[in-house]
Amino acid sequence: MVEKHTSDNGLRIVLENIPAVRSVTIGIWVKTGSRNETEEINGISHFLEHMFFKGTSSRSPQDIAEAFDAIGGQVNAFTSKEYTCFYAKVMDTHKEKALEILADMFFNSSFDEEEMEREKKVVLEEIKMYEDTPDDIVHDILARASFGDHPLGNPILGTEKQLQSFTPDTLRGYINERYTPGNVVVSIAGNVDDTFIQTVENYFNRFQADAGHIEVEKPAFLGKQIERHKDTEQAHLCLGYNGLPVDDENMFSLVIMNNVLGGSMSSRLFQEVREKQGLAYAVFSYHASFLDNGLLTIYAGTGNDQLPQLKDTINRTVDDLMQNGLTDKELINSKEQLKGNLMLSLESTSSRMSRNGRNELMLNKHRSLDEMIAEIDAVNHDKIQQVIDSTFRHAPSSALIAPEPVAQA
Repeated sequence: MVEKHTSDNGLRIVLENIPAVRSVTIGIWVKTGSRNETEEINGISHFLEHMFFKGTSSRSPQDIAEAFDAIGGQVNAFTSKEYTCFYAKVMDTHKEKALEILADMFFNSSFDEEEMEREKKVVLEEIKMYEDTPDDIVHDILARASFGDHPLGNPILGTEKQLQSFTPDTLRGYINERYTPGNVVVSIAGNVDDTFIQTVENYFNRFQADAGHIEVEKPAFLGKQIERHKDTEQAHLCLGYNGLPVDDENMFSLVIMNNVLGGSMSSRLFQEVREKQGLAYAVFSYHASFLDNGLLTIYAGTGNDQLPQLKDTINRTVDDLMQNGLTDKELINSKEQLKGNLMLSLESTSSRMSRNGRNELMLNKHRSLDEMIAEIDAVNHDKIQQVIDSTFRHAPSSALIAPEPVAQA
């Protein structure tokens, strides 16, 4: 059972006690990401994620690393388009020490100018590495083709130009605007009881009141095509279809449909493109949900000469799904797979912390396993067909990275 507490300053704390384990995972979730950035500061959420590890008023970067090593802890962070998370997994006996270090990083980071310049070089290398990985960067290009100049179309990492413009004052200004208590959830899962909620409050009561709610603009799905030519061994293709927002009542129907389309080894795309025709090593589909919309993506990489055949195979697979829906066997198997994945995720304190933190931050609600299984069981062919019709009714956006110009199929 997930316990929720809202502090006087608006900070939300969610805690799930799992007495059968000896670990505790603590995550600080902030409802801000590349979607909340202007063009001028694109990439600042991700850069901030790096800078929180680069020293506080009382700890050097090495001190932070050694502090977690000394308690056998795992610490990391990540940035998405709509949220940022800093987290640590430790033995239950070290949970307060881990919380203290995370809070120190969160509130007392010094943003030293020399450290900033060094870390800019690190992030620049990360951007270059990403650019050198076409099967990664093609997904960023698809976001631009789908959402255009809307912030959801911007890369999470930003660009070298924006990165070089960041100063300590830029970071602090963004923190003052976005890192407010109403935008933050502290999620804890593991061998920890509800008395730890007071411990969290003791470290986070310095938070000031919110500056106010900041509206975000809903993007339009543009369905554009972008093609980039690069010296690569393969052509990398992404197709994007307008999806569902994170709180949509048809989400489980979409997840089941996507699983059949390209979300598993038994999926239609995997079997048709890879197993039967040998057109690709990697072929899959996935759905990304945002606050007010979503994007269903199909990806495959193939030899340049096989690209027309790959496109034709994908189109025929989608057309067949639209015309005939799912078979009874596919519907039953996909439901069972989804339920199995949900149950297996409960065995990890990290995944429980993540699920609870994300649910609180994005949905402001929590469903039990029994409630989710009941929703999955309620999915039927009519609901699946409704999702298929709404997803594929419009032409997709597309992104292509290919070694030479390719005629459109």
